[in-house]
Formats: sequence, C-alpha cells, structure tokens
Amino acid sequence: MSKAEVLSRPIAPFAERTRRIEAEPLPANIGALLDAAADAVPDHVALHFIETGAEFTYRRLRETVWRLVNGLMSIGIGRGTHVAVMLPNIPEWPLTWLAFARLGAITVPVNTRSAARELHHALDDAEAAYLVIHEQFLPILAAVAQPLPRIAGRIVVVGEAGEGQRRWRDLVDGFSAEPPAIPAPALDDLINIQYTSGSTGLPKGCLLSHRYWLQVAKAHSAGDDQSYPRALAPTPFFYMTPQWLVLFAFYQRGTLYVAARQSGSKFMDWVRRYRINFCLFPGAAFKQPPHPLDRQNEITRVSIYGFSKHSQAALEERFDFVAREAFGMTEIGAGLSVPLEAVDMVGSGSVGLPTPFRQCRIADAEGNALPPGETGELQFRGPGMLQGYYRNPAATAAAFHGDWFRSGDLARQDERGNYYIVGRIKDMIKRAGENVAALEVEAVVASLPGIAEVACVGVPDELRGEEVKIHVSLQDGATPRTLPPEAIWAHCAANLSAFKVPRFIQYHDALLPRTGSDKIDKVALKRQADPRAGAVDRLMHEKAPA
Repeated sequence: MSKAEVLSRPIAPFAERTRRIEAEPLPANIGALLDAAADAVPDHVALHFIETGAEFTYRRLRETVWRLVNGLMSIGIGRGTHVAVMLPNIPEWPLTWLAFARLGAITVPVNTRSAARELHHALDDAEAAYLVIHEQFLPILAAVAQPLPRIAGRIVVVGEAGEGQRRWRDLVDGFSAEPPAIPAPALDDLINIQYTSGSTGLPKGCLLSHRYWLQVAKAHSAGDDQSYPRALAPTPFFYMTPQWLVLFAFYQRGTLYVAARQSGSKFMDWVRRYRINFCLFPGAAFKQPPHPLDRQNEITRVSIYGFSKHSQAALEERFDFVAREAFGMTEIGAGLSVPLEAVDMVGSGSVGLPTPFRQCRIADAEGNALPPGETGELQFRGPGMLQGYYRNPAATAAAFHGDWFRSGDLARQDERGNYYIVGRIKDMIKRAGENVAALEVEAVVASLPGIAEVACVGVPDELRGEEVKIHVSLQDGATPRTLPPEAIWAHCAANLSAFKVPRFIQYHDALLPRTGSDKIDKVALKRQADPRAGAVDRLMHEKAPA
C-alpha cells in the first residue's frame, strides 16, 4: 500500500482516538484476549515462524497453551511461581509465556546471549524456582560457577534433556486441553520480571503486569485507526517488543510472523513475502543497497526508534511507506509516538505525543515541571507501568518523583506539545538498540589483574549509533605488552554478552582525568576531536593478518 493511499484514509483526530482507547475496557487478562481472538477467528493463523514454517491457528494455539498449563501444573508450577525462560525465537517461547499468563506464574526472560555470570544473576536475583531452557544453552548453565539449589531438579529443556531434567514436549503431549479449575489472574497481577540494563551496573528486574502488556499492545494496535492483519517480529522474544507484538496480533485477529533473528539484508524480503502491514524498522535495512522492489510492499506504518531525522524523508521516499518516530522503555511500555497523520513532523526529530494511557512532562532535577522550550528530564505517569524493580527498593525509589517515572533522558517540549529527546542523564551506551551499562563493563574490566582504572564511554558509530570504548590505566609494572587488548577482550567475552564487549581500548600512561569532586571525567574523555584516535579497534585487530 502506498504512502499516499494510507494518508488519504479518513482518521479521527489524535486526541479523540486517545480518549476512545483509554475509555474502552481492557480484556480481563492476557488469556482473555487469546480467548476472544480464538472465539472470533479460530482457524486463522495466529503465529507463523519464518525459518521452519511452523504455524499455530488461534484454535490450536489456545488448545496447546491449555495442554501446557496442565503439564506445568503437574510439575508444581502455579500461581506466583518464578520461572526463568532462556529460549531462542521458537514456538516454545510464546507458548510458555501464554501458559504462565493463564497460570498466574511469572516469566523471567533471559537474554540468550548471556554469559554464565549473567545467567546466574538473572536466576538468583529473580529467585527463579524453575528454568525453561533450550538444549543449546545447557553448556552456559553448566558453566555457572555458583550452584543454584533452588532450580535443582526443576529444569525443563526444549530438546534433549539430561539426567534430572524434564523435556518441554512431555509437558504438552498426553495432557488435556481442558481448562483446569484455577483462578484467573487479575489485570494488575504480575506476569514478567523483565530485566533491563540500568545506569547502575547489573540489570534490574522490572515488575510488569497483565495490564502493562495489554495496554502496550492496544496503544500500538488501535492508536492509528488502521488495520494491521500481518505484523513482523524479528527481534528476540526476551525483549519486550515481540511479547507485545503477540498481543498486537491478537487484538487485530491477525498473524505475527516471527523470524529467528534480525537481518538487515532479509528484512524487506520478509516484508514483501508475508505482505507485512506493521513492523519496527531497523536502521540496518535502510543501509542495504537499493532494490528494484523496495516500493512494492503492503506496509501501513513502520515505527522507528532513534532513526536519523536527516534520513527519515529519504526512508519514506525509498520504500513509499509511512514511517513514524516513537519512544518507549521497558519500565513504561509505549510512551510517545508521532501520529500517523503528522506529515509535517517527518524529519523534525520529534518523538511525538503521549500514547494512550501515558502522560508526559519535562521536569528539573527536583521534580518540578518545566514549561515548553525548557530542557529537563522526560518523565511519565499512568496506569500499568512497572510496579517497581524486584528486590531493589532503593532503585525503585530513585526511579520516581512522586508518581512520575524518571526516564533518565533529557528532552524538551515545543509549543504544540511535541517532545524531542536531546540527550541522556544516565551513564548508558545505546549500541544497535541494546542498552549497555557503563558501570557493568567497568566492573568486569576492573577485575582483571593489572588494571588501575577503567572508564567506559560510548563513541559515535554510523552503523550502530554508538560503540563501546574503554579507557584504561594500568598498575605499576603492567604494560600493554603484559596486558594486551586480546587479554582484555577475552576476559570481557567470558563475562559479558557479546554486544557489551568493548570495541575500542585506549591505554593511558597516567591516571584518567578527574573532575573537581575527584571522579573520572568522562566528559573530558569524550571531548577529544577523534574519539577513535589512539585506540585499538577490535574489528581492525581481528582483520589484521596473522
């Protein structure tokens, strides 16, 4: 569908759409939304997995979820049970999540790129009583240094299970699809402990409810008064986006097409082949060479996040679709979005207006609201946001000014109400859509013998937005020969997810520059004209001839 065709459709004013969406009752819980879709279109395909061709109609999906519910209950999983899930983008992920939603159990998504140390943190911090894991990740579990007695004998494996482990398939086969007599979860009951990297080091677990997910999906599904029967989810299920996209498809009585992993080169082929109407558009797809079929697609809208404002008009022209900037966070779900009809905002750099269920403001450091034009912290409030960080009351308290959630982003609002992100308060690096907490990288590097000081900063990168760079000074007696970049990279790779491993290392002969309060001056470190000058580039290092 062409951009002109989409924009020519009649549409209610944005404020009217928002009021209507907020006034409509939500489903009673996630399971109730699945039931409504299965009753309405039982034979329509709900989920399609691109690489394998596996499909679930709404009828089959509901029946399989109930079978799994009965199987999970047979091994002791029930209301309030914390279960970690470490699976790739395969049917077992959404099936397990939907079964937990029926049970009232709580999902703890685990990044599939986690090192053993990070897996241990998620299991321990979330107090997981069970683990659902794919067989390919069992070596990571085996490498966890500290024992986790809580999950001993409570490991469910997708694939071949080892001694003392259960097969996921056995919890479906042979069990009835008859719903058991269990209480239905309420809207504000928890369904996820969703880990998100913060500026204070190790990830924090966001407590998210059924209301949270239903609102996020509804805000995206109904916010434009458009039909989106086919959506695309190529990012990992342990992130928030594919989870709400499942419910997005349910609201639309449509199909979610799931890819095993994101691919810039394959993205538009998926869009054309599966006649996708809605997706989040990756910058990597725009960087692909132009294709004769670029404009032949059925997109109604794509959402873009952090896309260069200078390229947005070129993006729309190349693919002949509507692209609108948006802003969201794990803690709040959907927050801001440029309305479909706001043609004049293309290339403005604005992230738009508050989405349904959200209010926004700009505030100073003390939490006082600032008028339009002033720069301050972007803050949100409204129903269904995170209920806090699990077992971290200090972080929860620090994240709010009253009932306003502090995003950590610096922003301003114009006279028309549009918001613009202008910077970040938190010490965070955003690399290819991933949040990298500088403090976590620094803690890992500092644990190496020979390191005196380390500072982790982000440096601009055309492809990934930012790359991770570390500045290190060495202890007396240590040199770049005795502690070469290869040793630092190897240590980081063993203790961090791949996307957190620094690309650049810069050695300093003396201690790192300080501020007046004797803290490392990262502003000064970022100030150099060429942030890559004097640094060792891992990518260039790996390409160098032996």
